[in-house]
Formats: sequence, C-alpha cells, structure tokens
Amino acid sequence: MNLETRITYNPLQCGGKPCVRGMRIRVSDILQMLGEGIRSEEILQDFPDLEPEDIQACLLYAARRVNLERLAA
Repeated sequence: MNLETRITYNPLQCGGKPCVRGMRIRVSDILQMLGEGIRSEEILQDFPDLEPEDIQACLLYAARRVNLERLAA
C-alpha cells in the first residue's frame, strides 16, 4: 500500500476529516501527538492497529497540505 492511499475520507466518519485507513483515527490527532513530542513508538503502542507507515503517511499528508498554493483576491 502506498503512503497516499493510507489517508482516507468518509463524510460519515469523524466529521469528514481525513483518517488513517478508514479507521476512526484522525490524521490531525496523530500530527498533534507528534507535535506534542510523543514518539512514534508510543503512538504505535497506544494504537495497535496503526503501522509505522501510517504515521509517515500523516506527515506526508501534512507536508503536502502546507505546500498548497492559494490564490488571493
């Protein structure tokens, strides 16, 4: 599975926020934990259904979202 396909959207789940592989684990939650200094290993222990590649996918998703060009009026 490539990293991009690990991030999913379902308007009926988690308010349509991006999640990891259809689970109710939001990308924003993983990013927030990382930002608070929680190590990937700890996140993986707390969420046994997550895989290391899921955390990588969250980081890649965030990097691509930050790099989006916006047109100003």
